[in-house]
Amino acid sequence: MHKKLISCVLLLASLGIGAAAQALPQKSDNGNAGISNRVKAKPVVKPIVKRAAKRATPVVRAKPSYGEAAGLHTARDNLALKSSVALVIDQDTKEVLLQKNESAVLPIASITKLMTGVLVSEAKLPMDELITISQADVDTEKGSRSRLSVGTVLSRGELLHLALMSSENRAAHALGRTYPGGLGVFVSLMNAKAGALGMRSTSYVEPTGLSSKNQSSATDLATLVGYAYGNPTLRELSTSPGYDVEVGKRTLRFNNTNRLVKSPAWDIGLQKTGYISEAGQCLVMQAKVAGRKLIMVFLDSAGKLSRIADAERVRHWVETNPPSLVRVSPLAALDDDLRLSSN
Repeated sequence: MHKKLISCVLLLASLGIGAAAQALPQKSDNGNAGISNRVKAKPVVKPIVKRAAKRATPVVRAKPSYGEAAGLHTARDNLALKSSVALVIDQDTKEVLLQKNESAVLPIASITKLMTGVLVSEAKLPMDELITISQADVDTEKGSRSRLSVGTVLSRGELLHLALMSSENRAAHALGRTYPGGLGVFVSLMNAKAGALGMRSTSYVEPTGLSSKNQSSATDLATLVGYAYGNPTLRELSTSPGYDVEVGKRTLRFNNTNRLVKSPAWDIGLQKTGYISEAGQCLVMQAKVAGRKLIMVFLDSAGKLSRIADAERVRHWVETNPPSLVRVSPLAALDDDLRLSSN
């Protein structure tokens, strides 16, 4: 009798556990799935966790350029330029066609290499002399990449070509490092040359432009572009669309950092691009537009292509307006419009 009673109790207990097991998965609609429902619960729970993690991840904003931090981006002009600093000058008449924050002193990034090219070319050093890229030429400040590995051997002429055309940092540094007297002498001569040209707002600390301490104004850079244009070597190398160099058993193709040199709409005599985060996107050029030789300077442009778009805006403005109208700076015209609207 006792054995039958015990059997009945065990049977009822097992039935109770089974019923509970059947009832447990019914709670899965609330996200509390039972063992048999765990596989089905993963697609529901996982996206929720991912969305929650995404919402919790802080947004890291890009560090503003010096020009943005100084409020230069708020300056307006009738051409709606994206560069916070701009200057366009008629090279022959010295007439200022456009100016925007032209006296602001900002980092100039790889525009620095234009002065590096001036010194190297004017020193009359042998362009066929071989120079080896060393560990000293490796950028440790910005961690920029280079296709010229340590141990690469190229001629001075090849390094100058790559520095001006494709903005090769190790090439530019090697040119300064191997200058007679060394890098310190070279940088001193860069500053001395700037002073001799009347570039009073310009200072250099190294030959590549990777340092934000290399600074200048649009007015000074227009002077440098006008001076460098008189050097046939700098004109040829800076506007070269592309260049092949032999590195060991490989042939490396380098391209110009300024896509406008390949455009049939442009007649560019000299150019140089530049970028570091502190400087924004930069571009200087000498170009013939509507029969006029123009010097253009664009600094601290926010977007990668906006400096190119600004140059296109200026070209269109000059080509579609008579010289008498172009003589008036778009900023001056904007001031007139504002004065008229306020009366």
